[in-house]
Amino acid sequence: QVQLVESGGGLVQAGGSLRLSCAASGRTFSSYAMGWFRQAPGKEREFVAAVSRIIAITYYADSVKGRFSISGDNAKNTVYLQMNGLKAEETAVYYCAASLSNSNLLQSVGYNYWGQGTQVTVSS
Repeated sequence: QVQLVESGGGLVQAGGSLRLSCAASGRTFSSYAMGWFRQAPGKEREFVAAVSRIIAITYYADSVKGRFSISGDNAKNTVYLQMNGLKAEETAVYYCAASLSNSNLLQSVGYNYWGQGTQVTVSS
């Protein structure tokens, strides 16, 4: 069993930055791949970024490439999502997720565990 707790969300102006954190517990952090998804009101959950286990390949949605960065700290059992140049349309609840299979990392079905989410609001 893995427990995930996100933090770092909040209100930011368009063009600003936030860093989300996801603290994991219950299993060796390096045993699973990690991802970030987001869900805006009335919309489906969408993939944002992921990092594979072992060799730490990163993946990004086209809409965030060059602005967002995913990273992990094994010593702290924490994965981060640095978000720069935020846009109003990126207002959403951001979720952290853990994958034991290390496959289908761009899709929510590839993940076994989810955090409760953290709200990010970008004002225009």
